Amino acid sequence: MEINGGQVVYEILGAGNEAGPFIALTPGGRFSKDIPGLRPLARALVNGGYRVLLWDRPNCGKSDVQFSGLSESHMRAETLAALINGLGIGPCIIAGGSGGARDSMLTTMLYPELVTKLVVWNIVGGVYGSFVLGGHYIVPSILAVRGLGVEGLLRVPEWKERIAENPGNRARFEALDTDEFLKVMLRWLNAFVSKPGQTIPGVPDDMFDNIKVPALIIRGGENDWDHPKRTSLEVSCLIKGSELIDPPWPEDAWERAGEKFTATGKFCLFDTWVQAAPAILEFLGR
Repeated sequence: MEINGGQVVYEILGAGNEAGPFIALTPGGRFSKDIPGLRPLARALVNGGYRVLLWDRPNCGKSDVQFSGLSESHMRAETLAALINGLGIGPCIIAGGSGGARDSMLTTMLYPELVTKLVVWNIVGGVYGSFVLGGHYIVPSILAVRGLGVEGLLRVPEWKERIAENPGNRARFEALDTDEFLKVMLRWLNAFVSKPGQTIPGVPDDMFDNIKVPALIIRGGENDWDHPKRTSLEVSCLIKGSELIDPPWPEDAWERAGEKFTATGKFCLFDTWVQAAPAILEFLGR
C-alpha cells in the first residue's frame, strides 16, 4: 500500500478467522515482519481466534525508506494509522514489543479512535536505553552524510540491507536533499535525548492521558538495561487503569539472548515473545 509517498509491505495472518478481531503486531528496532520470534507469537494469536496484521514499517524490511515526522516513531504511528484505515480493519487491537511498544503506544495516543485495546512489552526507556538507540539508529547516518553526502548513506550497512531487500530504495536515497535529511536526523536524535517529563523517548508524559482503552503492560526484566523495569512501572502509572504483569519469560531473558546473539550471530532476541501469548489471549478475551 502506498502511504505518504512510499510503499508499505504488509501481511495478514488468520484469514480463516473471518469473525476474529484484528491485532496489529509490531516488532522492535528496525526489524522486519519476518524477524525470528515474531511469527510464532502471531501464529499463537491466530490460533486463539484472531487475525494478525504484520507490516514492514518504513525503513524496515521490504518497505520503502522514508524520513519525516517529529521522530521515527511518530512517522511509524502515522503510517500504521493510514494502513489500518486503508485496509478498513479499524478500530483494532494494537500490540508491540520494544520499539514496537513505543510505536503502538504513540499510535494509540495520536489515533485513539483506531484502537480497542493495547498490549505492550519490552518498553525502552532510561538514559542507557535511549542513548544506545540514538547512537545505533541515528548517529551513523548523520556521520555518513556529513562525510560523503548521499554516497555515504549508501555505505551504511543498515541502508545497504534495505536496498538489497528493496532495490527501489537506492533511488529514494539518491533523491534525498542532504540538508533536509540532516534536519530530520537531528530531530529524530533529539527524541532519544532523555528529558524530564518523557518516560519514553520523544513522547511527553501528558500524551499518555490520550490512552483510554484497556491496556496490558508486560514489565521489563529485573536487570534489563534496554527495557528497564522502572520504565514499565512508570508507564503503568501513566496509563490510567492499565494492568501490569510480570514477564512470562525469565527475568534475564533479554541479557541471555543478547549474549547468545553476540556469540553466535544468530538473532534470538525475540524468541521468548511467544511465551506471552497465553497472557495476551487471556487479557483480550475478557
